[in-house]
Parts: sequence; C-alpha cells; structure tokens
Amino acid sequence: MAACDWVPPSGIHLRKAGIHFDAVRVDGDDGRRLLAWMVGLTGEDPGPVVIEESGRRRVYFLVAPGSTAHRLWPPGVALFNCTPGHISYVTVPALTGNTWPLTWGFPPTAPGRFVHTLLLRSAATEMFS
Repeated sequence: MAACDWVPPSGIHLRKAGIHFDAVRVDGDDGRRLLAWMVGLTGEDPGPVVIEESGRRRVYFLVAPGSTAHRLWPPGVALFNCTPGHISYVTVPALTGNTWPLTWGFPPTAPGRFVHTLLLRSAATEMFS
C-alpha cells in the first residue's frame, strides 16, 4: 500500500474531486460487477477503489484528476470532478483502522497510480448501454 497525501491517517475524510483524483461511482451490484470486470481486465490490479459496505453499496473508482470531464458516460454512472460551476467531494477511508462503512476494495499502490479512465469508461459503456 502506498502513502498518498490524500489518504487520511485515520478514519474517513472528504476530499475535493478534481484535485488529487476524479471519481466514477456505480451503485450496488452493478458497481461490484463492473469492479469484477475491471479486476479481470487489469490482471487483478485495477487501481484504487473505495467500496461502501452499507446503504446503496456504492463503488468509487478513483481515476486521474481531470480525466472524467468532457466524455460521454453511460447511464448509471455518477461523476465526481471539478469543472466550471461544479464541485464535488468523495469520502476517502484511511488504509487501516475503523473506517466503516467504507473500505478499500483496492488501496492505492503508488502516488499517481489510478484506475485507467478509458478502460473503465469502455467497460461501463459495454456493461450499461
């Protein structure tokens, strides 16, 4: 696991999307199916993914900052980024300790290493369109 300055030392913290990363969120079983597909496509190293264990059971794929804007995404995908007139936040858990209901499906492995945006977009488009 990598030490990234945007990962909190304990608990969970809000991070402004578009600064350290953008995020792509898919809810429930669809998010878990997309994650499983990405795991297969990437040789079990999809990049950092945060999973919500309760409620809507959301899956957040963390991608490079600025990489989600100005691209068509399929229905069922929520984007978290920073564009003119739009600011969003993502809750990020610490690498260890009590972070329930959030957990790392795949923790960050290196600073600057994210889920591959175009691969994720292609997989989501194929799955949800």
